[in-house]
Amino acid sequence: MLPLQNRFLKFLGQTSEEPALLDIVRAEGVRLYDRSGNSYIDLISGVSVSSTGHSNREVTEAVKSQVDSYMHLMVYGEFVQAPQVEYAEKLLSLLPPPFGSIFFVNSGSEAVEGALKLARKETGRKGIVSFENGYHGSTYGALSVQGSDHYSKSFGPLLPAVKRGIFNHFDALDLITEEVSSVIVEPIQAEAGVVEPHPQFLESLRERCNETGTILIFDECQTGLGRTGKGFAFEHYGVVPDIIVLAKALGGGMPLGAFVSSPRMMKSLSVNPPLGHITTFGGHPVCCAAGLASLNYSLRNDLAANASDISQLIRARLDHPAIKEIRGRGLLLAIELASCEMASKVVKMAPRFGIVVDLFLFRENSIRVAPPLTINMQEAEEACSRLLELIEAAAGKRD
Repeated sequence: MLPLQNRFLKFLGQTSEEPALLDIVRAEGVRLYDRSGNSYIDLISGVSVSSTGHSNREVTEAVKSQVDSYMHLMVYGEFVQAPQVEYAEKLLSLLPPPFGSIFFVNSGSEAVEGALKLARKETGRKGIVSFENGYHGSTYGALSVQGSDHYSKSFGPLLPAVKRGIFNHFDALDLITEEVSSVIVEPIQAEAGVVEPHPQFLESLRERCNETGTILIFDECQTGLGRTGKGFAFEHYGVVPDIIVLAKALGGGMPLGAFVSSPRMMKSLSVNPPLGHITTFGGHPVCCAAGLASLNYSLRNDLAANASDISQLIRARLDHPAIKEIRGRGLLLAIELASCEMASKVVKMAPRFGIVVDLFLFRENSIRVAPPLTINMQEAEEACSRLLELIEAAAGKRD
């Protein structure tokens, strides 16, 4: 039989020509363990997924308990399933008005699709405004509003009537007219290399959407659920959207996405026609049970506050001439290095130093530091020491 890595390459569709090929057999807390017994500090969290740590006992026990009761019963929205109801109720208790209704799906891309459809149903308009270097997924609708032609040009034609503004440029407001159904934006642009909004930018978007009757969608797939030091990134800026999109950490390590809006707006998907938006596996009861357990753990242990504390430590410790800038909030950080080549070298060399890091799609001179929010001070100190050694080696000063 072929080695496992060879079978991985032979039998599975690939996303790139150079996958990392780490063969992980166990994960616990902030550490990953490979087949040879090597351990790695995880500074990616599966791209902001494993916020409450790998193999969190409360989450795994919730999964086991729900599996013992039932798994899939019926397409989403037909049967009353307690894990869905209880999780929705808990999430909504953390959100301000007008939020009052959640539609669970399977992923962030699907949540974006649902949000775009909901805005179009609400307004009857075709236009959409998105932003350069915004990332919203890779299904057709989500790809249409993605902020880079690099990833979409091979798949056109995509959705028509999509206009793209530049994040933090106020002339983007001129694109928002009474023909635009929705504006979709990350309150903090993640794949752009963690770019925060300038003062009043999100507030100006909100005001312009109010003037034109346009639906404002915040994509908080990466930024939500404590990652930036608050429950949701929009709380940093005091701007409330009409629809919020969630995924990544939402399922506690299980596949889950959601779009959230007002009950009045959400009701429009159930009439004219009924089943205006449907999903077979969305809100899978096991995923919702895991997500609820993960959220309860995060709230009880105030992981959002821990994200802020650890962020300060990382910023203080990562002092090196090759580091040009550290951007971000909480534990969504971008470490900008001297060049794209150096950043790529750091990512490839990282496992040798017992850590895993990653690049950003639209800022390839920066590396992602987004560990589980459970990381403690000692683990963060160790990660910083290893990262500094790695950067020193990548800079050519050490082997």
